[in-house]
Amino acid sequence: KKMSNHQDIVIDEWDIKLENMLVELKSCQQSNSLKTCSDCSKFFKCELRKKYVIAVYESMNKGACGGFEF
Repeated sequence: KKMSNHQDIVIDEWDIKLENMLVELKSCQQSNSLKTCSDCSKFFKCELRKKYVIAVYESMNKGACGGFEF
């Protein structure tokens, strides 16, 4: 049972990290009067967006090694 509780904590950690990145991303969009990152001139070069994408992948695989696979 302790392993199960630990697993829940790990899952929550990744979800919290993703939520924090989403807050940062939304804040950036608002400060630049944008509804979406795709309207931004820095779309392909944005470090914040890259970190958000990584956080999404990590939350999906809970930090397991390897890339994102369809």
